[in-house]
Amino acid sequence: MKILELQNIEKIYGEKENQVKALRNINFQVEEGEFAAIVGTSGSGKSTLLNLIGGLDNPTRGNIFIKNKEIGSLSRKELTIFRRRNIGFVFQNYSLMPVLNVYDNVALPLTFDRGRHLNRKYIEELLRELGIWEKRKKYPHELSGGQQQRVAIARALVHKPALLLCDEPTGNLDSATTIEVMGLLKTSGRKYRQTILMVTHNEAIAQTCDRVIHIEDGRITMGKSVFPGKGGDERC
Repeated sequence: MKILELQNIEKIYGEKENQVKALRNINFQVEEGEFAAIVGTSGSGKSTLLNLIGGLDNPTRGNIFIKNKEIGSLSRKELTIFRRRNIGFVFQNYSLMPVLNVYDNVALPLTFDRGRHLNRKYIEELLRELGIWEKRKKYPHELSGGQQQRVAIARALVHKPALLLCDEPTGNLDSATTIEVMGLLKTSGRKYRQTILMVTHNEAIAQTCDRVIHIEDGRITMGKSVFPGKGGDERC
């Protein structure tokens, strides 16, 4: 079952002679449980694409469907609620709240959503799975980069999103911690049935994913699947 589908997406910044086409005719879909990487050089449009999928920006043209819901048709309030309940974000700079400890940083998305129960048992399970339960009372500045990224992953998973969006999640990490975090993302994705879309400039990291989507100058150039059972089909 497809979780995400993009149809004829374009993103244009500026007007007339200052116009810049950041994305051009983007079409692809992502299956439930798939771990897909978006690879491209700096300025290729990969982070812009992730922002559109996450509902943080709007496409100039085209449609984005998440769980068969066209997010462009939602009001701002509806989009906020939909994003909060269906999409998790992991960023390169972790984006943790410095005044909150590990536990409260992870629980933060649930406290924003008054309609969601704070499942303390699930939070403990996540923190133990990611190896940071013993750090739950520590603050971000007391953690290593790898530990902070683990907290960010736990926070992204705490509301059990259908889609996890990762923007250069290993960009600030050394090679050993990068391997560790990638392993955690894969394990968490399988265990909690997450669909993961990750932006990276690192081709070697991307090749460990189920599928690699290459983007250059705002266009998709290749999107070969190695997802089990998909037979290496081209779906972009």
